[in-house]
Amino acid sequence: MAESALLHAYGYLTQPEIRFLDAAVERLIPTDDLGPGAKEAGVTCYIDRQLCSVWGTHGRNYRSGPWLDGTPEQGFQSRLTPQEIYRAGIRETNQYCRARHDKLFELLSVSQQDEVLRGLEHGKVELPSLSSRLFFDLLWRNTEEGYFADPMYGGNRGKVGWKLLGFPGVASGAYNAHLDNPELYHAEPVSILDIQLQQAEVDAQGFAKHVMLKQVGSK
Repeated sequence: MAESALLHAYGYLTQPEIRFLDAAVERLIPTDDLGPGAKEAGVTCYIDRQLCSVWGTHGRNYRSGPWLDGTPEQGFQSRLTPQEIYRAGIRETNQYCRARHDKLFELLSVSQQDEVLRGLEHGKVELPSLSSRLFFDLLWRNTEEGYFADPMYGGNRGKVGWKLLGFPGVASGAYNAHLDNPELYHAEPVSILDIQLQQAEVDAQGFAKHVMLKQVGSK
């Protein structure tokens, strides 16, 4: 299998779940004049990678109950693992969409998808197995992570999230020389994945070598 295919292979999500998430994350961070959205950035692949990890099964969490409703300050309290939340949440949201619109989520219009997502966010969509708000909160958190995390985790392809923010990525030794410079530090982002694939150079101290970009409007 080619290296690019390995980087973007799925290990947990099924094809219907992938289609659901591609549609959902693209509404949460849509493509616009500022750049590509979450679908093109590979956020669904990022989510799949996390679900395949120990985090996805809560392998390091205490899971023997009792399962009481916690306060927001107490963090995650559900008896369900992230794998279980996504599997049930996607299935039951699609069931809701079929009952209401006679279509799967991915086939709904943009306005209908936004309506469903708002319903999940505010707990107005009743799902049989879990809180719709719990499902949405996890989906939104993972979408943000996948859009801005290092591409080595499957998302932020092309470093689109970093380019949007002007974040240069892996630290460079050039930072120190730039501290007294009034101009913004404007460099082509370098990821850990770039270094692993030898698509970016490092200096003798192991710092990434940044390629500086011309400022807009500068001569």
